[in-house]
Amino acid sequence: MHIAPLMLDLDGIELSEEEKELLQHPLTGGVILFTRNYESVEQLNQLVKAIRATTNTGILISVDHEGGRVQRFRKEFTELPAIAKLSENDHSEKSSYQHGWLMAAEVRAMDIDFSFAPVLDINYGVSEVIGDRAFNQDPQVISHLATEYIKGMRDAGMASTGKHFPGHGAVTEDSHHEIPRDSRPRTEIWQADIIPFAELIKQGLDAVMPAHVIYSEIDDKPAGFSPYWLQTVLRKELNFDGVIFSDDLTMEGASVMGGFTERAEAAMHAGCDMVLVCNNRQGVIEVIDKAKLEQSEKSSQRLTRMIGKSHMNRSALLDTKRWAEAVDEMSALA
Repeated sequence: MHIAPLMLDLDGIELSEEEKELLQHPLTGGVILFTRNYESVEQLNQLVKAIRATTNTGILISVDHEGGRVQRFRKEFTELPAIAKLSENDHSEKSSYQHGWLMAAEVRAMDIDFSFAPVLDINYGVSEVIGDRAFNQDPQVISHLATEYIKGMRDAGMASTGKHFPGHGAVTEDSHHEIPRDSRPRTEIWQADIIPFAELIKQGLDAVMPAHVIYSEIDDKPAGFSPYWLQTVLRKELNFDGVIFSDDLTMEGASVMGGFTERAEAAMHAGCDMVLVCNNRQGVIEVIDKAKLEQSEKSSQRLTRMIGKSHMNRSALLDTKRWAEAVDEMSALA
């Protein structure tokens, strides 16, 4: 199966005619869903079916469904705690596994391939956009809990995505609205922020999403546009052979690379396998019309690993003792 390198978003709770055309374009290989795309379980089920029926080739359907502040589907889904809560009890390993499994099982029950999770950033207490989205302030604790979290995801049929490489937690700026710069030396980043990524890569982390952060002592480009970070560090030094997703190219942190066409081409040239263009329909159309996104066969093959594995349908899932126990545990933390 061939999966193309562009992931785009949708405006509402059902497909428009324009969106059907965009989904059928040869460059489109993925869709990311947001809160605006969700009204009910039944509506979401119909939307996912429509997406899959519309596309001509393989399509990845994704979402950001971490829990806490970042949970796109609320009504009829379990309210998940922020993952920072998981290290606050005596059963943190079990809680991490349960959180990962429950999140993934409920998302996979809707035939959505994956959620962009887990966050592997360190919570240094300075980044509001990261904050309690991070497991902990200790990189070893993050590695340990993320290992259990990913085991839970995989048991529910979902591939993992570690973000935001090599670490977004030490900057105060939010890359959605500003251009963050991290001036720490390489040695400091390697002694802390890189550790969770390196450990999880050894265990087979499926995908990585780099940060729209400029690490000014190391490179003048944000990590997601940097051949140094993506090819020298990720591919060669850390021996990562999974998928590299860009973060959303419409974010302010990506603006230093030029217009949408330039951003998409730079991200692919740096080593991304798929680029995300969200929340700006004209940006999507510009990339489709103008960008030269050269994709290798190996890159497309990597993307197929993100296809969701077998899963229970929603009614069967909600009828299991395992689901009920996981809901009870996560509700207590939330």
